[in-house]
Amino acid sequence: MRASLLLLVLACCTGCAVVEGRPGAQTLSEVFAPPTPQEAARMALDLENPDNRFRGTMLLANAPWGGDPIYLEMYRDYVDDEVPNVRAAATRALGNHGGPEHVELILPNLDDPNELVRLEAAQALQRLHNPIAIPALIRHLDPDVEEDTDVRADCADALGQYAQAEVLQALISALDDRSLSVNHHALKSLRTLTGEDFGLNRAAWQRWFSQTDDPFRGQRQYTYPVFHRDKRWIEFIPFIPPPPNEEPRPPVGMPPVGSENR
Repeated sequence: MRASLLLLVLACCTGCAVVEGRPGAQTLSEVFAPPTPQEAARMALDLENPDNRFRGTMLLANAPWGGDPIYLEMYRDYVDDEVPNVRAAATRALGNHGGPEHVELILPNLDDPNELVRLEAAQALQRLHNPIAIPALIRHLDPDVEEDTDVRADCADALGQYAQAEVLQALISALDDRSLSVNHHALKSLRTLTGEDFGLNRAAWQRWFSQTDDPFRGQRQYTYPVFHRDKRWIEFIPFIPPPPNEEPRPPVGMPPVGSENR
């Protein structure tokens, strides 16, 4: 009872933010403790309730212990689930915990009718390195193929790990995309791949590319985008979990810069 009252007070103090505690919690530490692996797995395996299946899979996707082989098998099964939210959660899970061998499972979801699934696929492909993803990522830079600007922007970012001429050409073309977000993600990848910076000037990039013998001489290490924010005031209270911040890292399976055959 006291735990429930505390939740109500915290919810009121944080305005519209909702603080969700664990069902049946009796103490403050129990209220804010994350679900156990067993609890998350039970929800994820609930074949009768799509909401539970989604929530459980998403909990495993975001958990540091979510890469256990038995969970990876479940993500493989759910990546083409009939429910879009479950497909999205499984796609995120493979991106967070999988390896290059899982890219072929993620690629079909880049063509999913659901925008959230496509977005999770593009972001998962930022975290896993496998050149088989290049054609699909380039195709989804085309506004006639991919209408969602966030998906196009994430595809432009993911291409920043592949030092290939066709990738540079596609990124240079994306500088003319009608979305400024896509322009800036394409420019970021061009800077990473080449070490050069001609801003959003497509003609200057094209001229440089046509005149250089080794466009990747100045290539820098690609790191995938991560979630990061400062603590909110409530997160300074004991037992309140901190924001789930991550450290930028190179994609799983990406060779060190300079060692990959081009």
